[in-house]
Amino acid sequence: MSARRRKSTTKGTEDEQPASPPSSRKGKHKSTGQEGAGGKRPFRSCEKARCPAKKPICFAGSERCAGDGYTSRWYHLSAGEHFCNECFDYYYRSHRDGYKLMSAWKREWSSYGKTEANLKMYMVDEVMPYWVQCTVSGCLKWRMLPNDVQLSRELIQKYCCGMVQVGKQSINNDACNQEEDHRVEQTNDENWLTLLMNPPLLKNSPAAPYLQEYYPDGVGLSATCKVATMGVRGGLSDEHSEDLHPYFQPFYQPEENGKALCVRPDVMEYDEVQEFPEFAREQQMYLGLRNLALALWNTNYKKVVTVEMCVEHLIVRGLVRIVCSRYLKVFLAFLTKKGLVNSGLMQNPHLIKDIIAENSKPDSVIIIGAGPSGLAAGRQLQNFGANVTMLESRNRIGGRIWDDKSLGVCVGKGAQIVNGCINNPIALMCEQAGIKMRKMHIRCDLVEEDGSVTDTTVDKRVDFHFNAMLDAIAEWRRDNENKLDDLSLAKKLQEMHETFIEETSLKFTAKEERLFQFHISNLEYACGCDLSKVSSLYWDQNENFAQFAGDHTLIEDGYMAVINKLGDGLDVRLNTAVKSIDYTGKDVIVQTDDGKTFKAQKVLVTVPLSILKRNLISFKPALPTRKQEAINCLGAGIIEKIGLQFPSRFWSKKVIATDYFGHIPPAVDKRGMFSVFYDMTPPRSFENEHVLMTVVSGEAVQLVQSKTDQEVIDECLRCLRNMFPDEDVPNPTNFFVTHWHKDPHALMAYSYIGIGASGEAYEIIAESINNKVFFAGEATNRHFPQTVTGAYLSGIREAAKICT
Repeated sequence: MSARRRKSTTKGTEDEQPASPPSSRKGKHKSTGQEGAGGKRPFRSCEKARCPAKKPICFAGSERCAGDGYTSRWYHLSAGEHFCNECFDYYYRSHRDGYKLMSAWKREWSSYGKTEANLKMYMVDEVMPYWVQCTVSGCLKWRMLPNDVQLSRELIQKYCCGMVQVGKQSINNDACNQEEDHRVEQTNDENWLTLLMNPPLLKNSPAAPYLQEYYPDGVGLSATCKVATMGVRGGLSDEHSEDLHPYFQPFYQPEENGKALCVRPDVMEYDEVQEFPEFAREQQMYLGLRNLALALWNTNYKKVVTVEMCVEHLIVRGLVRIVCSRYLKVFLAFLTKKGLVNSGLMQNPHLIKDIIAENSKPDSVIIIGAGPSGLAAGRQLQNFGANVTMLESRNRIGGRIWDDKSLGVCVGKGAQIVNGCINNPIALMCEQAGIKMRKMHIRCDLVEEDGSVTDTTVDKRVDFHFNAMLDAIAEWRRDNENKLDDLSLAKKLQEMHETFIEETSLKFTAKEERLFQFHISNLEYACGCDLSKVSSLYWDQNENFAQFAGDHTLIEDGYMAVINKLGDGLDVRLNTAVKSIDYTGKDVIVQTDDGKTFKAQKVLVTVPLSILKRNLISFKPALPTRKQEAINCLGAGIIEKIGLQFPSRFWSKKVIATDYFGHIPPAVDKRGMFSVFYDMTPPRSFENEHVLMTVVSGEAVQLVQSKTDQEVIDECLRCLRNMFPDEDVPNPTNFFVTHWHKDPHALMAYSYIGIGASGEAYEIIAESINNKVFFAGEATNRHFPQTVTGAYLSGIREAAKICT
């Protein structure tokens, strides 16, 4: 049944009917115990198959409780936890005092839970005693609290043997010397969970505020958990709502999908089932503990989530709390390796290393390339306890992230915008470091070269048509799946456009045709290439996977503010270009251009795709044919950026309350020339801090490559003066033009799927070789290619593989 909230019904179960008459009635009883003097039966064994309790003890303690004596029936809850038939009567029979307590609980449970509110569940949720571990060093024994003592976070933090309330300890000073209850040792049995009748449902878990739209007991919470029911009872209190950052949404809400790095709180993910198949059938225990850890991390993302921290919030009755505390270690290690917790700028190797098992890390790793993927992997591996050496061919870290401050403000020659901040690890690191992000406006005014601003109605009509053509291409792919020869996206898009014009007899004006070309240039910017080279079948294959949602933001201080903190403390050898990688022996041998040799157990290659395409690093043995083919079929896209500093903000009268404006090309051969201008001027600018940054993409890149920087700037100024004829557009006081196409360390901007290729190529490039040579970078991330986020996540992915 789904964990999503809906009206619940309540009905009785067979377990609520006594298997034999109450002890006060006359009759013969079959006994599995030994008979004592006078024919009385001193005890009765639990009848549950494989239960080790030969002489159970009732934990409920009602006024007529059988204790460890004879009862007509034992009700089994776990190996070591039972209640007697007399206590069953006390809570189940309407004339008994306990019935009112159980009935009140039952009404509440039925209002918010999806599971049946029966007596066994009541015992688990309200009557069964808590177990807590002594915090005294050298003891650490587990003790059972009296039934009437409530477990709290404060008691968990300070408990020592004999204590029943915080600050109050028993008179017996030797309490820690007392033997631990034998039932604690039984919980180590691998079959213990198979004898557990009810899953552990946590009370007051930090996950509850995130999960109010679900049935609590469907996501590992008790249905009487007060915080979990606040949404129904009138909303979150200020105490909890203020802790929830809008960018950190670790859980899908009911009927929600398509949000990256989000998990279903009511269902295990595929990789979780693969890692913990023993919980695939009964998932509540895993879900409750996983949701607890994710909530703690997303509520306080500047502090390492430890097992001890999770245990402090582990409020659940019974011996199962002991089992949960043990499983938390392996669950938290899994989440940490995946980068779902304890990631980003965390630099606490002494804490994180304790979470990761000692036998799961290599002694030494060489990482080639200190871009976002290499630095992400380096940070993770160093936190895991590995000895990491990074080799970077440039004289700086960051790779294709390169900030320029020569114009008075920071302008990214590479990336600077975070596209979708919800659950985005870049946004997480900005929050961790206190780096400011500026939310970007969604409006983009489109300006013709005659200076006129396009009417929004016309803009929306052409935009709708353009997206309709892309939808038509997607439908064409679906209707002809596995029967198509790939062709260029440019050809297919133009074909769809012409067919639409012919079939509808719709006349496109010259202005609308220019607008159509603008949208094509915008797509070429996104793809990093002229559409004539892009696959029509798979150009948008990543859209099949959940993408990052939410605000688009500009990192005002530039991506390097994040990158520098990510690389802090890592052993990065600059100006060290790698020449060859030999993985024939036990260790991998890496040789550099200057003749140095490095050895490690494993090597992670994070160089740009172009470096691999041009075989600038030799591998011995050679890369597998399958991998080489994938490298060759992916495209290495190019875009170039231009930054211009002006003494005045001449565009401010026409472009109001937005961060960028578009330039409609006057002709097809001008498409991609300065298609979008970004206003990089900070909100509180000073003199000479008026900066525009623009982009050249598609075929226009070739025109730029054939010109000098001054000629490119002159062309850009002609464009701006045409767009703003009523303004005195001055010459720039400073400028830059990028040349990624001839940067020997990059030779590209980002990857694209060429004709005849598919998204599978990303996965093939990402495949490791002999568990020795690993690969990361945006061109290895099928879900998020072409982005800094994708590069970063590929590094996290490979760090987990290396430590497997």
